[in-house]
Amino acid sequence: MKKAWLCCSIVMTLGVTVVGQTAKLPTIQSVTFRKDTVSIIRFGAKPDGLTLNTKSINDAIEVCNKKGGGVVLIPTGYWLTGPLVLKSNVNLHLQKNAVLQFTKDFNQYPLVEGNWEGIPQMRNQSPISATGATNIAITGFGVIDGGGEAWRMVKKEKLTESNWKKLVASGGVLSEDKKTWYPSESSLKGSKLKNPGQISPEKTTAYYQEVKDFLRPNLLVLTKCNKILLEGVTFQNSPAWNLHPLMSENITIRNVHVKNPWYAQNGDGVDLESCKNVLIENSVFDVGDDGICIKSGRDAEGRKRAMPTENVIVKNCTVYAAHGGFVIGSEMSGGARNIWVDNCTFIGTDIGLRFKTTRGRGGIVENIYIKNISMKDIAGEAILFDMYYAAQDPIALVGEKREPPKVETLPVTEETPQFRNIFVNGVVAQGAEKAIFVRGLPEMNVKNIVMENMIIQAKAGLDMTEATGITLRNVQLLTKEVDPVMNIHNSQNIVLDRITYKPGADLLLNISGEKSKGIKLNGTDVKRAKKDVEYSYGATDAAISKN
Repeated sequence: MKKAWLCCSIVMTLGVTVVGQTAKLPTIQSVTFRKDTVSIIRFGAKPDGLTLNTKSINDAIEVCNKKGGGVVLIPTGYWLTGPLVLKSNVNLHLQKNAVLQFTKDFNQYPLVEGNWEGIPQMRNQSPISATGATNIAITGFGVIDGGGEAWRMVKKEKLTESNWKKLVASGGVLSEDKKTWYPSESSLKGSKLKNPGQISPEKTTAYYQEVKDFLRPNLLVLTKCNKILLEGVTFQNSPAWNLHPLMSENITIRNVHVKNPWYAQNGDGVDLESCKNVLIENSVFDVGDDGICIKSGRDAEGRKRAMPTENVIVKNCTVYAAHGGFVIGSEMSGGARNIWVDNCTFIGTDIGLRFKTTRGRGGIVENIYIKNISMKDIAGEAILFDMYYAAQDPIALVGEKREPPKVETLPVTEETPQFRNIFVNGVVAQGAEKAIFVRGLPEMNVKNIVMENMIIQAKAGLDMTEATGITLRNVQLLTKEVDPVMNIHNSQNIVLDRITYKPGADLLLNISGEKSKGIKLNGTDVKRAKKDVEYSYGATDAAISKN
């Protein structure tokens, strides 16, 4: 039989030189499919919004797979379905104006062993999944809707009064403090337990069934798959994360739209977990939680898996409402390395570039190359490195009080995370609460970060603590708060080269902490400030040299 090939050419072999280092972009293998096409209508599917087409669509995928592969066509229309399982050599193709709507009937989603936030857990079966498949795709021009509103809990503070009343009137139950809506008693019960889905010998089938509604599935989970293409389709309204490639490789995500309500808890756009050789390009994310996120397992389970996410290219993407535009962590216990981010735009995200972890994770994040980033209306930090992540929304709700973390020095162990060798070049940010935030651990500083050629308009400038080997070069910090413009605490070997700021600032730089030393202030007009440097909490003028 003659074969026609659908190919995506993703060979990336150009070199990138950053600060004297030459890194080679990864090569990502392409998918190829037979021309043979079968419509789900042939298997009895009906686009009436009433017929549950689960069996028809899965049968079409199964037959296509057994015949050597090809295209399974979802024609124009409204197709109601339950969980679908992709098989090797199958391209699930949605025509324009095709809507693949996943049912809100929880009984259609059996409990299966899965993975949630880096830990093996029982979950409801994902609307779309594949395990161990090779050469698979979802392409076309249609919409895949996960029916997420039936699964998600919602906080009162995130809705208008009228929308909250409408939601409560629709059914479901409220938490004891009446501040959170849950779709069912089962969902509420699960919320009161610690890691209710975590797999352990003492938990029975009956136990999991009692909290089943709380164990929200991710919309798309592709586990241990090779050669994946997601192209053209809109993925929206996920119960939890939208796109979750897990321990997979040779992945291309191109020209997709990923959408969730801005208040969607755990509504991440794409989470690459322990994956390698990945291209994400020309895509739009508007999801409420993290937009483009890199993960590799949580704590001991992630370290045991020992599979970093590596060899990733992200380019020409736009992120709207999200906790972070491009994010690494917090579950990065297997590590993350060799990642390139280029020509991306973040509009209205809580944080722009977000690196987050905490003690207990372990894992090394290194060799990250970011350039040509545009940001607008960032609610929090434009750039953030934080090793005290506390599993909270990055922006506190009105009236919410947060205490700073307790600072103590602990021994370095396999549980100690690391951020190092990260290069950011070319950022323009118009509007942020804070330009740059760096917070390392006393026993493991954030290390070897270069940020250069940036113009950031923000309320506050630089806030750095427990950092080593950080360079800011040719950076404009155009801030409203100018007392100080920059604050550095207990940090070493910091280079501030050609820093520009608003004239008349009360204080350019505050240095605090007796561990602060080796700070170099070069090529900066200190006379533009009323006072150039101030010292506190044990820091002295020996900590800095000015040229």
